[in-house]
Amino acid sequence: MEIYKKQKRQHYLEEHSISHLFSFPIEEFIEVREYKRDEWIIREGMRPDYFFYVIEGKAKIYVTYQNGKVSLINFISAQDFIGEMELLNEVYYTKGIQTSTKTICFAIPFHQCRTQMLEDTTFLRALTKFLSIKATRMSAKYSQSLAFPLENRLADFILQTADAGVYKEKHVTVCDFLGVSYRHLLHVFAQFCDKGYLEKEGHHYRIQQHNKLKELSVILKNE
Repeated sequence: MEIYKKQKRQHYLEEHSISHLFSFPIEEFIEVREYKRDEWIIREGMRPDYFFYVIEGKAKIYVTYQNGKVSLINFISAQDFIGEMELLNEVYYTKGIQTSTKTICFAIPFHQCRTQMLEDTTFLRALTKFLSIKATRMSAKYSQSLAFPLENRLADFILQTADAGVYKEKHVTVCDFLGVSYRHLLHVFAQFCDKGYLEKEGHHYRIQQHNKLKELSVILKNE
């Protein structure tokens, strides 16, 4: 993890200002952080010291169940918050958040800003809107598993998790997240390769026809 300083920090504060989300001067407290692919922004079970706003990049939320099984439960992308539940709840079991691409975030320290944030009606309105959208996305995910074929859902998953056109997720993770069998998943991957949408490179896949995957995934957005 790298913390940007001086001119580089100032560039991101100006280019991606979030001052409109707060009624107090938040910029003086913000750290600008860069995480490389596969770095942990928050480790599961460890309460974060910061509230995050994602500027660019993508990340995944994981949870470990009592039987030891680890599951991918959701995605994070630009303009999403991280740490909102820890901000609102003194006691909360923190999920693990790991980057899937290079990710740049604003980090706001809880120890300096928690009270002001919780008393700031401007920020709380923005947070309420974000939580509403997040809940809607989660509901849509579960309805999609019944309403759409795997081809559409897998295309969307590939586009969400690919880094620089290369897809590297483990099949077992995808099966769990999409609720499909390993055999069915491999069948659809083979179809995508036969149609030229993907090209297999060892254990990874390179996207060859981004537009075709986009055509399949966009159906989920228009349900």
